[in-house]
Amino acid sequence: MADEQLVMMNAALEQLIPRAHQMGVEFVELRPGFVRAEVPFEGNGNHFGVVYAGVIFTVAEVLGGAIHFATFDVSTHYPLVKSVAIDFVTPGKSKLSASASLSTEEIARIQAAATPDAKVPFVLEAEVVGADGAVVARTRGDYQLRPFGR
Repeated sequence: MADEQLVMMNAALEQLIPRAHQMGVEFVELRPGFVRAEVPFEGNGNHFGVVYAGVIFTVAEVLGGAIHFATFDVSTHYPLVKSVAIDFVTPGKSKLSASASLSTEEIARIQAAATPDAKVPFVLEAEVVGADGAVVARTRGDYQLRPFGR
């Protein structure tokens, strides 16, 4: 089941956010309350020889949609990003991995609040790390689950 979800989420990324797919962003781990994506260094460098800031932002931001897919009812609500703050910690010089998680308590809160008329806010914090484990960036995203038709 988990492999099927990864295949579906990566296919959705290719269709819905083709630019992220062109960067090589790929979801590699997906389960309720947790998501991890990777992006290669190759093709994503800038004139300083490090991963371009927009690529770092992208690999972290797409986690919000993926965690929704893995955790919540996609037939009733869709995720919407309201804002994202990013702190660049150190230059990325290798393949990068971004991950984010929600606690079981936060998942329960969101699920309980996700009624047919409710817009439910949630915060998703992500960390982007290099192949050596060094933190490249941290993000804080304000997301919202919105019912279809709202």
